[in-house]
Amino acid sequence: MDGINFGHAWLVCTLLLCPLHLCRALVTVNVAREVEVLKDETARLHCSYTISPPSGNGLVEWHIEVQGNRKRVAYRKQGGEAKSDNDTPLSGRVSISKDFTLTITSVQPSDGLAYFCSVTAGPAGNGEGATELKVFFAPENPIITKASTQAISVGQPGSSEIGNCVTMNGHPQPRIIWFKDGQPLAEVKDRKEKTYMIPSLVKEASGLYTVKSTLYMQPTKADKDSVFQCTVEYRMPGDQIKQKTSDTIDLNLYYPSETATFTLLNTGPVKEGDNVTMKCETDGNPQPEFDFTKDDKFIAAQGGLLALQSAKRTDSGVYTCKAIDFDNLDAELTGQITLNVHYMDPMNMTPAKPQVVMLGDTVEWQCKTKASAPHTVQWKKGSEVLSQDGTLSITADSYEKNGEYECVGAVPSVPGLTARASAALTVRGQPVIETPIVGEVANVGDMVSLRCSSYGFPVPQFIWKPSGKESVTMEGNKAVSTVVLPASAVVMKDGVTCEVANEYGTDSKTFSVSLKRVHNSADRVLLSGNPVLKSADQQQGGSSGVVIAVVVCVLLLLLLVALIYFLNKKSKLPCSKKDTKQVADAEVNNDIVVEMKTDKANEEAGLLNKRPPTEQ
Repeated sequence: MDGINFGHAWLVCTLLLCPLHLCRALVTVNVAREVEVLKDETARLHCSYTISPPSGNGLVEWHIEVQGNRKRVAYRKQGGEAKSDNDTPLSGRVSISKDFTLTITSVQPSDGLAYFCSVTAGPAGNGEGATELKVFFAPENPIITKASTQAISVGQPGSSEIGNCVTMNGHPQPRIIWFKDGQPLAEVKDRKEKTYMIPSLVKEASGLYTVKSTLYMQPTKADKDSVFQCTVEYRMPGDQIKQKTSDTIDLNLYYPSETATFTLLNTGPVKEGDNVTMKCETDGNPQPEFDFTKDDKFIAAQGGLLALQSAKRTDSGVYTCKAIDFDNLDAELTGQITLNVHYMDPMNMTPAKPQVVMLGDTVEWQCKTKASAPHTVQWKKGSEVLSQDGTLSITADSYEKNGEYECVGAVPSVPGLTARASAALTVRGQPVIETPIVGEVANVGDMVSLRCSSYGFPVPQFIWKPSGKESVTMEGNKAVSTVVLPASAVVMKDGVTCEVANEYGTDSKTFSVSLKRVHNSADRVLLSGNPVLKSADQQQGGSSGVVIAVVVCVLLLLLLVALIYFLNKKSKLPCSKKDTKQVADAEVNNDIVVEMKTDKANEEAGLLNKRPPTEQ
């Protein structure tokens, strides 16, 4: 009973307070907390609301806040026409749709503000929601430059400017990170530190940012090979963090020398005639002046390079380079090279003059030399190795032993170090003709060319029987005579004789001349299937034409027989029965026989214009 009385009391109280405006309607506005958009694109800011209890008298207005002051940019009454305000930063680029979404075209960085969607519902009250518009634009690639073309001295007090990094036209403000040898440097702005950066920021008229950073360092000698670069880090929609990286720069440092090195630049052993280059350098920068000596004697050089043109064996010895660095006088800057110039003396050959021996005799050569290292001596003829010990013994048992022999000395440990000498051998003796080659002609009387080659020294004289047009040439150790003459009947029968002679004797050979053999392209066969037999005269006299003519005649005869047979079938000729007649020709070309037969006697009789015999 008490609960019922309390409920009635609350209802009565509520009815009494509502007319006094202590009980009011609620207006709820819904907007996104933030909206992200790229520069020059279109932004859409959504706004929706509810009124409780429902009411149809809502007015929606969009405002921006600039320097603490609000300014309306567009508005629309529920069910009414949308309007935008003049003289605002968004004039001409803003509109409001039926669902109260605010649309901004060609968004600029300056549009990145707080936007307020206000809803007024008359007696029901009002509500508001705020949206922050964030505008993004990727900056240009960073550009890195050296601070100066002058070198930086290691060990000087204070930090030196290393380089500058600039990136332009980014939004929101990008960040520059310095890297040394691929590792990021801590961002330090305290100028009391040895390494620090000085940043600068410029906001362009477009609302975009240009960021610059200058790197300062106190470099050490260990930085002589270091490379530096910078990276710009920037934000994009969706909490993306992106980067763009610059090119690299290095340092031009001055630092004192501590050690010196003296190096022979030739890659292999040095031999007489080679150009030699030796290089002296220190681990400092710049390089100091160098002095070169050989066996304590001064040698002129160019900078740190000592060059010897076409080295001689007398250039062998101990070379020394020495430098003085006034930034480090305590350093011992000296280097030494022991240079060995390898050599080989000219070949000493005995006997030295060309040798002439009789066929069958023996000749011997000795070949010697001296070199700076173990060496070999070989005798060769062409590519064939004949001896490995410097002694060559030749027995002139054939004229093929004529020619030039070469003695070759080499130092295996020094590629290209060789010496050569040559010896000529001439074998004397009576001439010897090589095996003759048979000559061939198509017809008696045609011109034939014959070739007679002969060894022998002195070079033999040639005599042809019978004679013709002759020419003589030398092919290595042999003489070659070529004669051209007509192949007469006598030549075909007796051949042609080649005679050679010198002071030691003579030799002769007879060359036979024959007719070329004619080969038919295909075998011919009789109509009966048997091969055609041909004599040698028929093969040379044109028997092929005779056979072709006979075959044509046989074909014509067959056509004639077929025609008569066709006419008989048409009853144009008298016919009888049971008569057999054979039609045969005599031998055709002694081999070809044609035989025609029929089982019908009346047809045979009709074909031969004869009556069949009376039946018995």
